[in-house]
Amino acid sequence: MLKLLKLSAATGLVLACQIQPALASSHREAPGITEMPKVDNTDVYAFRSYEPGREAFVTLIANFQPGEGPGDGPNYYTMDPDAIYEIHIDNTGDAVEDLTYQFKFTNTLKADTGKTVVVGGKTLPIALRSIGPVASPADGNLGEDETYTITQVTGNRRTGTRAAVTGSGTFYKPLDNAGNKTIPGGYDAYANKFINTINIPGCATPGRAFVGQRAEYFAVNLGPIFDLVNFVPIEGDNDPVYGNGSPFPGGITQSQNNQELIGKKNVTSIAIEVPIACLTGTGNGNIGVWSTASLPQAKLNKPNPTYKAPALYGGAYVQVSRLGMPLVNELVIGLPQKDLFNAAKPTQDGALADYVTNPTFPALLDALFRGPVNATLGTSFTNLAPTNFPRTDLVATFLTGIATLNQLKTVTASEMLRLNTVVTPTPQASQSTFGVVGNDLAGFPNGRRPGDDVVDIVLRVAMGRLCYPVPIAGKPTDLGLCKPADAPTGMVAFTDGAPSSASNIQNVFPYLNAPLRGAPRPQTQP
Repeated sequence: MLKLLKLSAATGLVLACQIQPALASSHREAPGITEMPKVDNTDVYAFRSYEPGREAFVTLIANFQPGEGPGDGPNYYTMDPDAIYEIHIDNTGDAVEDLTYQFKFTNTLKADTGKTVVVGGKTLPIALRSIGPVASPADGNLGEDETYTITQVTGNRRTGTRAAVTGSGTFYKPLDNAGNKTIPGGYDAYANKFINTINIPGCATPGRAFVGQRAEYFAVNLGPIFDLVNFVPIEGDNDPVYGNGSPFPGGITQSQNNQELIGKKNVTSIAIEVPIACLTGTGNGNIGVWSTASLPQAKLNKPNPTYKAPALYGGAYVQVSRLGMPLVNELVIGLPQKDLFNAAKPTQDGALADYVTNPTFPALLDALFRGPVNATLGTSFTNLAPTNFPRTDLVATFLTGIATLNQLKTVTASEMLRLNTVVTPTPQASQSTFGVVGNDLAGFPNGRRPGDDVVDIVLRVAMGRLCYPVPIAGKPTDLGLCKPADAPTGMVAFTDGAPSSASNIQNVFPYLNAPLRGAPRPQTQP
């Protein structure tokens, strides 16, 4: 196993050039969803709130609309008013939602025209969403308001009991960060006015909600990966966080220059903070979380579209996007079933279980690496990928939860984030980017926090990291899922070289940083 770390830099480069592009998420994970970016669910986070004083809450965040450019006016990134966006919670373990928080958006032109100017005696709508500086919800200089409702559904998301989540008034979504002239008081001060204290039905303690543009914080070295992995995907220096011993000669080093999204793109966040007691029900304190977006079944494009009705929609809502655990549809599900996964409910995941029990990604690495490794080292490895089939370590990570960490009261194999709400949140300054395998039980795969480097964690878990003891409470702990002999490269420091750290984002709700501004450029982001 450790002999792999002795490969020469030249050999590593040869191997890297042969790997197919399968190491990371592009946020455009299935053919069908590329046609519907407004409902493309890019990331889901679920974690005990670690903002000081908010430890009795769980924060749920669902991000949508990948690759938002900071200067993408004049329309920027409104949500789809024909869609419903939902965050689901299973607190019993039957893979069926017990609670759903449903968000529905409305876009409204003021006076049915937006802002107007008089030109040569004629009053005409302008082409922009605002005509002057913007400082508050429903600002008079805005010609278009974007509002939303929140509905709590208890039971089935379509037939269950519905009750409105309320605040002090209408819920508004802030204008995206057009720039310093449009939002002269600073975007943080502006966006903070849109953080709402909310009254949640059946919940004695108020929560909080926010919907708006945020700076992307998904750490991934995407471009070089899609260029046939144009780097050596093993830690190449002595980075104290990402290394695991001797560095790999010629391997990639951690650098913000490797980021494809952080510091370059924005995303739209739906964030809600709910008291723990209002989520766990009669279960054991563990919850399952996933997010979906749905559209009406039928769409008819109109030859004479209007602002209010660019197309005609009808029929029942159909789920078109789904996300729980990160990287599943990108890294695990085969190309023919990617659209099916987006449409499936967790109770239907058995049809796709082979991709977890017999994963293709480690087999791909084995096929591409084994020959060069043996030729270089003079060894006779028969397999570089884990050999424990079915892959009980991946089943626990993605489908059932880990028995000693985050399994629900009833265990039903299904893909979702699983969070143990009893585990004390780790303060921002002490969080490990590697979560559980970094001796931080409050991190991924026990839920997911924005600072958890899920690309590297999933890479290492896929290659067998959980077959070796993991540090829990400072002690090496055997999870009993598989054995070291099952995973010859399980301790290799696989990485894409794009680092992540909780210290680079806010320590307060909604956690993700203010979005990159459209102007002036350039700007510095962590």
